[in-house]
Amino acid sequence: MQVHILASGSTGNAVFFQFGSTRLLVDAGISARRIERGLGELGIRAADLDGILITHEHSDHVKGLDVLVRRHNIPVYARPRTWEQIKCRPVLPLTCCRSFQGAFDLGAVRVEPFSISHDAVDPVGFAFDYGKKRCVLATDLGVVTPVVEEALHNAQVLVLESNHDLEMLHQGPYPPYLKQRIRSSKGHLSNHAAGKVLSGLKRSTPMHVFLAHLSQQNNHPRLAQQTVTDFLSRGGCQVGEEVVLHPTFPDRTSSYISR
Repeated sequence: MQVHILASGSTGNAVFFQFGSTRLLVDAGISARRIERGLGELGIRAADLDGILITHEHSDHVKGLDVLVRRHNIPVYARPRTWEQIKCRPVLPLTCCRSFQGAFDLGAVRVEPFSISHDAVDPVGFAFDYGKKRCVLATDLGVVTPVVEEALHNAQVLVLESNHDLEMLHQGPYPPYLKQRIRSSKGHLSNHAAGKVLSGLKRSTPMHVFLAHLSQQNNHPRLAQQTVTDFLSRGGCQVGEEVVLHPTFPDRTSSYISR
C-alpha cells in the first residue's frame, strides 16, 4: 500500500493511492500538468490510473479534472448531486462519468464513501479496505460526526484535516465572515480538533497520520504537528510509536509506503 499526497491545501488537493495493482487518485484540484509530473516522479503514468474519486465540487478539488480526464480517458467517480455541480462534466467523455452512492469495488479495493459536514452539495470522505489494511481520507469537514469517527477507527493510514490554528485564524487577515465560515460546523477542522479526534480513535498500532489541508495563512506544518503531538501526549499516546505524524504541503509530495 502506498499513499502520496501530491498537493494539499486551499490552493489545490490531489492524493494518489496504490493498493497492489490498483491505482487511484482522490481529487484533481491542481493542474493536469502538475498531477502528471507528480505521478511521473513516482514512476506512474496518469493513463495507468484506475479511477479518480471526487470528494466534492469545490475548485481546489476539481480544477485539473477537465484536462486530465479528456487527455487520458480516466474513469471519474462522484456522487450524483456532486456531478450536477461539476462545471466541466458536459465536455467529459460520457463513459468516464460514473456515479456512486454507497460502497463499491475498484479492483481489489473496497471503497466506502462516508458523508462529511462541509459547505458543498454532498461532500464525502473515503475509506479504502485492501485485505487487512484500511486507509481513510477525511478532509474539508467542519466537525467530526459519529459517522466520520466510525470510519476513522483502526486505519493503518489516515489523511486527516488539520486546517488552522485557532489563534492564527483569530488574529489573521481574513474578513469576519470568512473566519466564521472556517470555524463553523461546515468549515474546516482546527489543529486542536484534529488532535482531539485522534486521541479518541481505536488504533492498529502504529497509525500513520497525514495532517492535511493546512491553511497557508492560518497555520504552519510545524505548528500543526506540535499542537496535535501535545494533545496526543497529554492523553498518554506515544507519538512516533502509536501514532506517526506526517506533514503535507501545497507544493511538494508527502509519502508513506507500507512494505
